[in-house]
Amino acid sequence: MHAQIVLFEGFDPLDVIAPYEVLWAGGNASGGALTVELVSAEGPRTVVSGSGGLTLRATATLDPARADLIVVPGASGPLGHDDAEGEIGGDTIPALLARTVGTALPALLREALARPAVTVATVCGGSLALAMAGLLEGRRAVTHHLGMDLLGATGAIPIAARIVDDGDLISAGGVTSGLDLGLYLLERFLGPRIARAVEVLFEYERRGTVWRDCGLAAVAG
Repeated sequence: MHAQIVLFEGFDPLDVIAPYEVLWAGGNASGGALTVELVSAEGPRTVVSGSGGLTLRATATLDPARADLIVVPGASGPLGHDDAEGEIGGDTIPALLARTVGTALPALLREALARPAVTVATVCGGSLALAMAGLLEGRRAVTHHLGMDLLGATGAIPIAARIVDDGDLISAGGVTSGLDLGLYLLERFLGPRIARAVEVLFEYERRGTVWRDCGLAAVAG
């Protein structure tokens, strides 16, 4: 199994590194059943994050034909507010995410979602990046709690959970949920023994219940 984690200008480093380390450790624990790499829509290059100019190196091009799993991070930067003219000022998180719509990334992610063998996962604002590109209409997803209203405004169905499993789309909430996402992906694709081995190695246990559209619905009141 091969995983690609996407870098774009302004990405949040923890959204990338947390799932990368978990998936990489799972690959080691499984004897190489999972490999992982950092990619960008534009190919191998150094990509600047939204956290103080920290950079990471994409070593390959995002390729839905080669990946079994694609992980999309959110952005890092000031939250900001609309200015007097209604324009988002500066490199705010919404502006950074919206900027991805004008790159080659949305088309590649659309291709990935159209491939039955590919699973797309997101961390924090990664689901918003997909939603802003019109890729999540009618899909159940979660993002950082501050972005849930925006997620719903795009036509997605916001679910208040740490991890939301909507089949070939798996989304995680705020930045630290990247650890939980990585461990859930290990459990789902490699099994609970590999996920547990990485939990023990990292001295971290997953938080919350993974939401899936199954079972009884809770009764209000």
